[in-house]
Amino acid sequence: MDLSEFAEEIGGDGPITIAGLGTRGGPVDDVRPVMAPGGVEWFRPDEMTVCCGAGTPVDELEDALAVERQTVAIPPTGTVGGALAVGRSGIRRLGYGPVRDTVLQMRFVNAAGEIVKAGGPTVKNVSGFDLCRLLVGSHGTLGFIGDVILRTRPLSRYEQWFTTTSVEPEVLLRELYRPSSILWDGERSWVLLEGHPDDVREQTAAVGLVAGDLPPALPSGGRWSVAPTELRSLVGTGRFVAEVGVGIVHHEHPAPARTVDPAVVELHRRIKQRFDPTGRLNPGVDVLALA
Repeated sequence: MDLSEFAEEIGGDGPITIAGLGTRGGPVDDVRPVMAPGGVEWFRPDEMTVCCGAGTPVDELEDALAVERQTVAIPPTGTVGGALAVGRSGIRRLGYGPVRDTVLQMRFVNAAGEIVKAGGPTVKNVSGFDLCRLLVGSHGTLGFIGDVILRTRPLSRYEQWFTTTSVEPEVLLRELYRPSSILWDGERSWVLLEGHPDDVREQTAAVGLVAGDLPPALPSGGRWSVAPTELRSLVGTGRFVAEVGVGIVHHEHPAPARTVDPAVVELHRRIKQRFDPTGRLNPGVDVLALA
């Protein structure tokens, strides 16, 4: 994919922000916006890899992959670049892994307006620092993603959400074989199982799950990080939905204030200074505050 026009639009001077579909906060106000190119460049189903522009809507990418019964482990809203820049995995992270593991190669435009390639089209030929993982979750403060090569995964033959109020979430996590998601609101658990229908039926019968509807809407007040062993402490704090085994809790209230290690703050400052010395990329965005 030709990124020269994207790089030229970013240039090397003046504040600039990256825009997408607006599903994850949108561009910085009163700053010149640019949008990454979109579209699927190529798809190699036998190698389970796909190359697309960062501006590609996730649903458009999923439609292209579904033709070959494949998908990607990226939350199904907004653009591919927006999902990677924010770096928050979907509720299937327990089974699919973190969103950063989806990226094999990334080309981005740095603060000087130069095109930089990180990673490689296959795991075996990647060498040097893993800049892809650094860019994922950086909210566009270190570089603007232009295009990516992603791992794909097979679409499951069968999937179904189940529910229970009688089996503890810790038991579900221990007894079930590779559940894609376990959600818990303090009283009820929702479990997503994928695979062969016979295997799913056998698991649900052994544990005592009942087929149910989709899980509840996630509270949007705050996104808490809680150790799996401390989930019980959330009961009585308000409405929440916890991702069991992952440590993420979607709560109706903002997350409690936390103390950030000064060494971490200094590390972030040094990285930002190295990648964007004049602070022109998404100015004012505080990655630590958004984590």
